[in-house]
Amino acid sequence: MPWLSDRERGWTSIEFTLVGIPMMFILVSTFEVVRGMWTYHTLAYSVKEGTRYASVHGYTCTQAPNTCAVTVAQVVQKVIDSGAGLISDQLNLTLVSNTGSISCRPASTCISPTLDNTVWPQAPGNTAGSPVEIHANYPFQSALSMIRPGAGSANFGLVNFTASSREAVQY
Repeated sequence: MPWLSDRERGWTSIEFTLVGIPMMFILVSTFEVVRGMWTYHTLAYSVKEGTRYASVHGYTCTQAPNTCAVTVAQVVQKVIDSGAGLISDQLNLTLVSNTGSISCRPASTCISPTLDNTVWPQAPGNTAGSPVEIHANYPFQSALSMIRPGAGSANFGLVNFTASSREAVQY
């Protein structure tokens, strides 16, 4: 720049170093916090939707002429479908009712032909007023730990998000 003297020419690099680099760190940090909050909210929402879905398909749905009973695979699929962006191979679910619990670690293992006919919740845990619960665990990998001195280039921080929901069977 022709209007700058020789003494002023180096200040641009120093000013960028002192202001620009911390601003980039703040920007990346903000995006990572937002991504973590979005992931947690999505996990909590999907678990809530799965629990709601199971709670309105209770005992009355298993009695003739009704055919609206749901299976383990259908409830797990509802959780997966409601969790936009969650990877089903990393999502761990536990379905809990009065008759016991079913563990899906990872969730994709419960969407199979063998569980397709397993009604959940099973009697007598599917009567009106009986509680149904879904617990979830999902790993969140943050790129922020790469910025930490001494972290190495491929070291990602891992945080396990947990969410659970409990509803009473409605019908």
